[in-house]
Amino acid sequence: MTNSVPPLALEAELAFVPIGTLRTEAGADITDVTIAYQHWGTFRGDPHGANNIILVEHALTGDSDAADWWCEVIGPGKALDTNTWCVISTNVLGGCKGSTGPASTHPDGQPWGSRFPAISIRDQVAAEHAFLQELGIERVHAVIGGSMGGARTLEWTLMYPEAVSTACVIAVSARASGWQIGIQSAQISAIVRDVNWHGGDYYTTGTTPVDGLAAARRIAHLTYRGEQEIDERFGSQAQRGENPLGAFRRDDQRFAVNSYLEYQGLKLTQRFDAGSYVTLTEALNRHDIGRGRGGLIKALASSEVPTMVVGVDTDILYPYHQQEHLSRNLGNLLAMAKIVSPVGHDAFLTEARQMDRILRNFITLSTPDGLELGTAYIGDEYYI
Repeated sequence: MTNSVPPLALEAELAFVPIGTLRTEAGADITDVTIAYQHWGTFRGDPHGANNIILVEHALTGDSDAADWWCEVIGPGKALDTNTWCVISTNVLGGCKGSTGPASTHPDGQPWGSRFPAISIRDQVAAEHAFLQELGIERVHAVIGGSMGGARTLEWTLMYPEAVSTACVIAVSARASGWQIGIQSAQISAIVRDVNWHGGDYYTTGTTPVDGLAAARRIAHLTYRGEQEIDERFGSQAQRGENPLGAFRRDDQRFAVNSYLEYQGLKLTQRFDAGSYVTLTEALNRHDIGRGRGGLIKALASSEVPTMVVGVDTDILYPYHQQEHLSRNLGNLLAMAKIVSPVGHDAFLTEARQMDRILRNFITLSTPDGLELGTAYIGDEYYI
């Protein structure tokens, strides 16, 4: 097969690729699926073999603009150097930033709403694989992702190992734990109990379940940040000018941490769709790489893609022991890294210096020379 250049859009431009009908893992059909994406850097190499494509997977409420939300590590001269690498990032299936999701238009002209099927992490990866094939890309140098993006990265290595040369899985587990399902289901409950949810068909009502979405974000944000960081920042202080210690509890008399969480909830309602939040959170609940593969240990052992695993020492949502479990059982562990931070789960987004060093090491190890020189790291843990 002769080499060709994939028909990528202009650099950083939001573009859309139709992939047709997707049959979900559970057996439902999503018709006329479109995947939105952006890219940075110039493609080099063979789209069917060795090339310089790095596929970056976003987290739950992220989007395809990876050069924005991960600006510290993507760009010229940075860890994911766009003078060298062609970085591609999609908006996930079920999202609300250009790819087909609950807010998208159904073929009948109305929003999908409640008719949008429940999807899994595997469905997200299947859609992304179809997207790459539409561009004529059969293989990528690396897939990198954190949180929900890490779950997608892990599934890439098991669903399409022939299409991935290396992978970097950050701040995620091999399956959703009972605790994760419980806390994520509480977020879903906050949204679906909002009077404006309308069973998921609120798109034509003129109202949106903003209160439910904001409440879900407040719950979630406490799992994204570390207990130490939250306490050091706010402790039991009152919000300035308010008194939460009065004779009667009042909504307008808050602790400082409550004001902060309300702000985080409001911010999300201004940029994200509640239907997508429910859809993507449910996909995380269904995350289990052992399903249909003989269990977690057998599935991990079958992995052939050289994979780096990264965790955060204070992560409440995906505790570090879950990344240790991955590293002990993966069939082809490239390296293990720990981010040391009071921030918690979000540290892979906020600890720029540590992530820069980790990803630079990953890039070194993921090249042919790096794999040879980096054998001393395989199976070992290093600290930044």
